[in-house]
Amino acid sequence: MVLSFGIASASAQQPAPKAAAGVADLRLVSRTLEALSNQVAPAVVQVFAVGYAPPSDAAEERSLLAQQRSTGSGVILDPDGYIVTNAHVVQGAYRVQVQLAAPRRGTSRSIVGPRPRIVGAQVVAIDEETDLSVLKVDEHALPFLQLADSDSVRSGQLVLAFGSPLGLDSSVTLGVVSAVARQLEPDDPMIYIQTDASINPGNSGGPLVDTDGRVVGINTLILSQSGGNEGLGFAAPSNIVRNIFEQVRNYGRVRRGEIGVRAQTITPALAEGLKLPRDWGVVLGDVHPDGPAAKAGLEAGDVVATLDGKVMENGRQLQVNLYGRGIGEAVKLQVLRGARTLDATVTVIERGDDPNRFAGMVRPEEHLVNRLGILGLTLTQPLINLLPDLRVPSGVVVAAAAHTGPPAWEGELQAGDVIHSVNRISVKDLAALRTAVEQLKVGEALVLRVEREGEMVFVGGRVE
Repeated sequence: MVLSFGIASASAQQPAPKAAAGVADLRLVSRTLEALSNQVAPAVVQVFAVGYAPPSDAAEERSLLAQQRSTGSGVILDPDGYIVTNAHVVQGAYRVQVQLAAPRRGTSRSIVGPRPRIVGAQVVAIDEETDLSVLKVDEHALPFLQLADSDSVRSGQLVLAFGSPLGLDSSVTLGVVSAVARQLEPDDPMIYIQTDASINPGNSGGPLVDTDGRVVGINTLILSQSGGNEGLGFAAPSNIVRNIFEQVRNYGRVRRGEIGVRAQTITPALAEGLKLPRDWGVVLGDVHPDGPAAKAGLEAGDVVATLDGKVMENGRQLQVNLYGRGIGEAVKLQVLRGARTLDATVTVIERGDDPNRFAGMVRPEEHLVNRLGILGLTLTQPLINLLPDLRVPSGVVVAAAAHTGPPAWEGELQAGDVIHSVNRISVKDLAALRTAVEQLKVGEALVLRVEREGEMVFVGGRVE
């Protein structure tokens, strides 16, 4: 009986080693994620911004701008204090601060960490097209993260999202990459990495990292019916982030290369209607006359197969691969035209800048012209260099127009307009513009002479 009982007990315990091995594997995964979080967290910051925005409160609806406080996240990418976050976190802010993680000292640590430091930050540049911004703090030897190659990211890959959701700093969530190169709409000017890692308001600007602790993306937005996380988060891919970050550090702004084409993602309808040789990839919707692509022999309707040997799968991919090329650099394209395959070498030129690039240079308390409903900048040589078609090298450039402009105006001012005169009185700078408009009485005519894309126009109305 004793022997029989012993044999039965041994038989019953045979699965136990497998269970123990499974537990050991889970513990290993848990410890790996813990170590990864400890490695990444010191380079993640919380961002606080105070600025102005169109009022949302009915009691303030007559105000041009209302003070607004926002919070988001960011990641240190350079030990000398360069930080990347989302543009919408700091857009219009006149004061930006970041909360830096306090260094941990010693091996015996309390669950409650040391108090973090809050320091002032400068907005170096804002790029609205990618919703990215670069900040700078006057600190050195900071912990920082490396950017991964987002082209190597694959669906199903484990990722962690770091940030301050709803203001809760030092938060981390785990998920997978749901999709890569996600376009929210056909020919969306931006592509994203989609993830189910929990992302909520406040995560914006924080890093999405791989299991090596490298940044694969910057958490940017969510799709939600409730306003909270529903497993549909989107991050700007690290290769786009790298391009923006390096250009801002090198030039102080984003210089984008182009070849004079309008690239579109091929849809089944386009492929069928245009009788294209394939139902996926990139088709040239337009080739600008006298541009580099036209000079190289490319035509509208050509399908771009490869750029320098890399297969082109969507229109945004072609643009992104041209952004970082040096001005004057040559690229090799292979295109399909009907049944033929053609090779072309095309020279990269600098893309004309979006007038909204001036928006990141203004502070509402310094640059607001209330009666005109604009934020203006006195033209200086650096600004003149950004306006190559400028005919009169003085005046005030409209950096941003308020959402609620003067209702009695015949026409409206646009970002990038340069104001040269008020009622035939020349204005050379922002102070002169303010003086000229403030001297007018309510109901008087106010006519501005404005230079817009190399042409002179009058914009007029009455003072309210």
